[in-house]
Amino acid sequence: MTRFSFTVSATDGRARAGELVTSHGPVPTPIFMPVGTYGSVKAVGPDDLHALGAKIILGNTFHLHERPGDERIEQQGGLHEFIRWPGSILTDSGGFQVFSLAKLAKITDEGVAFASPIDGSPRFFSPEVVMGIQRRLGSDICMVFDQCPPGQADRAAVLKAMERTTAWARRCRAVEMKPHQAVFGIVQGQIHEDLRLSHLEEIAALDFDGVALGGLSVGEPIDDMVRILRAVTHRMPAHKPRYLMGVGTPLDLIHGIENGIDMFDCVMPTRNARNGQLFTSDGVLVLRNARHRDSPEPIDPDCPCATCRAGFSRAYLRHLLVAGELLYFRLASVHNLHFYLDLVTRARAAILEGRFDAFAADFRTRYRPRPGARTGAPEPEATS
Repeated sequence: MTRFSFTVSATDGRARAGELVTSHGPVPTPIFMPVGTYGSVKAVGPDDLHALGAKIILGNTFHLHERPGDERIEQQGGLHEFIRWPGSILTDSGGFQVFSLAKLAKITDEGVAFASPIDGSPRFFSPEVVMGIQRRLGSDICMVFDQCPPGQADRAAVLKAMERTTAWARRCRAVEMKPHQAVFGIVQGQIHEDLRLSHLEEIAALDFDGVALGGLSVGEPIDDMVRILRAVTHRMPAHKPRYLMGVGTPLDLIHGIENGIDMFDCVMPTRNARNGQLFTSDGVLVLRNARHRDSPEPIDPDCPCATCRAGFSRAYLRHLLVAGELLYFRLASVHNLHFYLDLVTRARAAILEGRFDAFAADFRTRYRPRPGARTGAPEPEATS
């Protein structure tokens, strides 16, 4: 059984095109991973994901442990079999959810005791517990348990979180996983360049299969995120995949790729679809705007996704959205996921052909976010 490998096929500046291989097949990079928190990418099925060209999806350790339970999933043959997904799966450690969603009782160097957000019953996550959950899930790539400090944390709190993350990473490294499972380390340090670089040295020294940047896109200004990417990414191990966790907008992906990031995930394509925000070559289309009520145009005339190719008009999609029809969520999610997956596919082609700078410049020129908007979405117009 193939365990895990990664190769870089070409570089263009700091941008990289490569391929990671898991026991469930090759994954070209740079790649975007649709988020399937509970083992389901919202509103779309495995057949849709396959048609979209998705090679790897993300599941959430915290939520899958809460329900239906990792032991139940293991009894069903593991997460791949349970959700009928033949491609690769990355599971995050649940650390972000533990610190942001759960009712915390106590954080110690040993782990985190908290109350379940489902029924309030006591829970305890330690590095060993988290890796054991992921072992039972059987995902291809497992993330270490880390402490992600809140965006407003002071430097002392960030340093403490880094120290704890390193200690927990060592304990995660010592847990025996299934033969096919790779394990990625996570670098913290918030927007402090010196802390990011020092923590990178500690995590890289543990020789994980890949290295991720955590704790970005948590409310910091976009300029700070880009500054950290420029300072840190090219110093991450060159022979291993580099993963930017939970990021982000289409422009964020361009920033990441040009600085050497290989992997991305974000809920934005499906979440924004459900909220009526659709990504196009010219920026974000807000479907609830009154001007789309009678529009016969597709979402994006340049888009070859199944929704646009079928000729569904903006007027029809807006009607479905306003009426709360379930079909809307599938059609809109298919379009937004296609936009993201197509973006990284075109970026990869540009890197292989040595024209990434021109590709990025063209994308930025045409794609027009609202000034200062993190999501790239324009202000909604009146819907009456």
